[in-house]
Order: sequence, then structure tokens, then C-alpha cells
Amino acid sequence: MEPAFDSSPSAAQQISDLFSHKASTHNSSELVQKVNTSIPEKSFLINPDEDSYNFILQHLRDKLAKGNGETLFQIGVDECNDNGLTEDEMTESVATLSRAVADLNADYVLLRQKTIENGNGRLIGDYLIREKAKSNDFYEVRVAVVGNVDAGKSTLLGVLTHGNLDNGRGLARQNLFRHKHEIESGRTSSVGNDILGFDSKGMVVNSAEHAGHLDWVKICEASSKVITFIDLAGHERYLKTTIFGMTGHAPDYTMLMVGANAGIIGMTKEHLGLALALSVPVFVVITKVDMCPPNVLQNTLKLLQRVLKSPGCRKIPVLVQSKDDVVLAACNFATERLCPIFQVSNVTGYNLDLLKMFMNLLVPRSPNYDSEPAEFQIDDTYSVPGVGTVISGLCMRGVIKMNDVLYLGPDSLGHFTAVAIKSIHRKRMPVKEVRSGQTASFALKKMKRSDTRKGMFLLAPSLNPKAYWEFEGEILVLHHPTTISPRYQAMVHCGSIRQTATIVRMTRDCLRTGDKAGVLFRFIKNPEYLREGQKMVFREGRTKAIGNIVRLISDASPSPKTTKTKKMIRQQKPSDDQAGGGGKRRSRHRAFSTASNEG
Repeated sequence: MEPAFDSSPSAAQQISDLFSHKASTHNSSELVQKVNTSIPEKSFLINPDEDSYNFILQHLRDKLAKGNGETLFQIGVDECNDNGLTEDEMTESVATLSRAVADLNADYVLLRQKTIENGNGRLIGDYLIREKAKSNDFYEVRVAVVGNVDAGKSTLLGVLTHGNLDNGRGLARQNLFRHKHEIESGRTSSVGNDILGFDSKGMVVNSAEHAGHLDWVKICEASSKVITFIDLAGHERYLKTTIFGMTGHAPDYTMLMVGANAGIIGMTKEHLGLALALSVPVFVVITKVDMCPPNVLQNTLKLLQRVLKSPGCRKIPVLVQSKDDVVLAACNFATERLCPIFQVSNVTGYNLDLLKMFMNLLVPRSPNYDSEPAEFQIDDTYSVPGVGTVISGLCMRGVIKMNDVLYLGPDSLGHFTAVAIKSIHRKRMPVKEVRSGQTASFALKKMKRSDTRKGMFLLAPSLNPKAYWEFEGEILVLHHPTTISPRYQAMVHCGSIRQTATIVRMTRDCLRTGDKAGVLFRFIKNPEYLREGQKMVFREGRTKAIGNIVRLISDASPSPKTTKTKKMIRQQKPSDDQAGGGGKRRSRHRAFSTASNEG
């Protein structure tokens, strides 16, 4: 979350220069027009006149719009480093803030208040300002939960979303599993989704109904912000599912789970490297601190800090132990190399309040593309009795409303089909529209589920969409046992697309671990809808590479071996049995069988 004030030296100097002679050359209205980035003086909120109050309103309105409905506001901070207010001045400033926030239909809550050292008792306050929940609308933040198997991912999500502590034997995770074998083994094998709602005052609204189940509709109706947890698998066997969750679900942040007693083992580094490759901010949660000896916990922390500071990560680890640490970490998390580290226990509840406070301060990272043509990527398909075909995914751009007609595709031949949107749901709650950066489910009119698949798109007709068999990308090989050469095949993950591709040619003769090159890829099965600049992950077994799409090849023709038309032609050709030679062989076979039976 961006700080309320622009504290860069150039901005501070400009503001101080402006206010040094404002009394002689500028009136209040000119001040409002020229200074529109930050509150210049700590006393600006104390009994402001009408023009100053309008400036405060406009400043807060801009901050809320830029921060997707919320912002962090500081009272008692001066650009001239003369910080702090007396108790009476702080009370008057808070009263002005309360009046302004009420005019903006928002709420505010005090996050922390501290006394300046050697400041004669002067105070500084940090406040969270958030718009009140609108009807059937809320802001969504997606958090991917990764880590090695048995790190406590599903258990922590069960404790956070249901509000009940674990019994130490996995009770909290039972409500999160989707399959019978997950309940029996205790290991997640699919991409799970869970939500944690916060109201406009930052209070958790989750409450478990009968049998421990959550009513998502009630949570979303009462929430101004909803945290969507994407629960991913930790076992190496399900790595492709984890990669699909990281690429297809487009998380805003990644929560890396580390067991205090086990340390950084197994897939922990793999998942950390995947998040770094996709440029997703990472924060770390160390679990099971209640059962871990102190010396083992210290060794885990030292190893974790060493990994985060390594040249491959270049993160700044910060151990969060108080509310002050939470506010500082949340302010600088999305834009800097900061990596907060939390130590929690799902059995005793140790530091869970700090983790919830940090979740409350996270803001969506996806830009606003509401004004662009609609683009919706599909990450799952369903067939619902009485409803028909239902697709779910992420709205990348534009606004999609009920009864809109969009192009669905591409199919196996690269064609797009016009479909109408029958109904829209967000987190199981019916809505009339979905905007960019939001996940949703659509019921489609007159469409079979067999005609839809993961990786397809819903696109506005104005885009004139095309499907591509080939594309050029710049890749960096993270690991490969030997060498990569042309005609090498591996799985390409790009958004919700997951398909095998062949390397047609490269700018180098061969690629080894650590090499970087331009590569021409060709899909094996279906053409796909792509955009230049998309991130991609290239993997096969232990081979892993990352890169970007730099150019799309529009004139590439489909391979004859992969088109449905060719298959149909082959099926229509007469078989050898229908030809003359086949009849003779079958006659000889029958004669041999007859002779054997007679013998």
C-alpha cells in the first residue's frame, strides 16, 4: 500500500518552496490547484477553512481511487520533519478526518499511534481509510499459498477463514479438502479456494455456519474487501497443478509457508523461485512454532534469511513482531524488495492477529483496465444440472455484463464462437457485471461443456481475435540436466494455457542451465490466444525455464498431424481389411483357424 505522503526529496523540496512564500503570492484556491499530491503541513487538518477542507476531500478522494478503495493516512507528519501533534491538536485533526471520511462514504480506523521520543509527548497516528461496501460489489485480493508438503498450508487457511484453532491433528483443514483421497491422506492435490472478508473498519466478517461451512454470499455482502486464498499443492507430484495455480489464477501476492521444525526443504525453493520468476511479491509464514525447539527455530530463521538475501532473490527480510512492523511492512511491501516474515501457531493462535492485520492492509496490484475491450481467461469449466455449461476464470480487461455476446475460443481449429452470457456469479453471489481484475463464473447459453476447455478466452468482438500456432519467446533456462536443442518438447504454462510445445528453432545451437536465448515455439495440439509481453513457464520433468512472449506468428499453418480434419479423412479412408490384400490375409487366417479346430 502506498504511503499517504510523497516523501521523495524532490517533492518535499517543491512543497517547501511553495509554502515558503504562499502568504504573499498565493491564496488558498491557487494552493488547491497547484498542490494535489499530499497534505503539506501537519496542522493542515486543524480547523481548516472551506478551501482547505475541499482540498483535503479531493486529496482523500484521489488516494482512495488510486488505492482501489482504501489508503493509509498519517496525521502529525510534516514535510519539514517537524513531526508530532499535541493531544488537543490530534483530537481536532481526527475530527476533521472523521468529517471528511463521512462525506466520502467511507470509514477510518486507527492502526497505531506512537509518541515521538524527546518530542514533549507529541503524537503521530496512522489511520486506514476504506470505502464502505457497495451493493453486490467488493474489492478482491488474491493470495497464492505455497510451500513444501506438511508445512501447514491448509491448516492455516482453515484457522484464518473459520476462526477456530487447530487441535494439532489437522482438524482445521478438514473443511477445505475437495476430494476423498485428500481427506484420507491430508495432502492437497487440487487448486482450492477460500475467502476471508473484511468490512470497511477492518474487522473480519467470516463466521462458520452449521457443520463448519462458510456462507460465501453472506461474507461477500458484508465485506468491503475479500482475500481469496488459492490453496496449492506442496507435493512434487502435483507441481504442474501448482504452476497452473500460479499462472492461471494470477495471484496478487504469494504466501510462502515454512514449517519451523522442518525448515527449508523439498519444494520450498522451487515455489519461491516460481513466485520470483512471475514477479509476484512474497511474504513468509513460519508455522508450528509452538512445537519447535528454540534452537531449531533460530536455525530455520537464519537459513531463511540467507536464502532471501542470496543473489537469486535479493529480498530484504523483515521479522514482524508488532503492529508497528505490520504497518511498515504493508506500506512498502508491494513496491519494494521487502519480504515480511511471520511466526505463527495454528494451535495456540500465536501472532495470528498480526497476520490478519497484514492481510487487511494488502491492496490489489492489478491495474484498472475497465475502459478496454473485454478479455476473460477461463481456468475451469463445469456442467451444472438445471443451469448448463458454466465457466470460471479471471476478467483481464474491460467490463462484462449479463446478456453480453462475446467470442469464445479458440477451438482445435483456431475458430471463435459467439456466445451469450446468461448469468454472472462472484464468489457464489449473483451480480450484474464483472470488471477487470475480478474473478467470476459465467453461465453460457446454448453451449456444451465439451466445446469449452481450460485456456480458452471470452473476448469482445471488437478485438477481432486470432489464434496462434507459433510464437517467439525469450527464455532463461533455470535448470536442465543436459542440453536443449531444436525439436525438444515440453509443457508451456502461459496464464491459464497449459499445452505441450515444440522448439522449432533457437538463436543458439543448444541451451544449458543458465543460458538465455530467443526461441520459436509451436503448439502440438491446439492453437491458442496469446498477447505479446505475457510471462511463460517452460517445464518438462526437472527442466525449468522462464521467459516472455516477444512476437506472435500469425501466418503459421496448422500441422496436418494435429487437425481434426486430417483425423476425419484418415477415418474415412478404406482400411486394409476392405482392400484386396486385407481380404486375402483374413481368408488365410480363417482357413488356419478351421484347420486347427479340425485337427
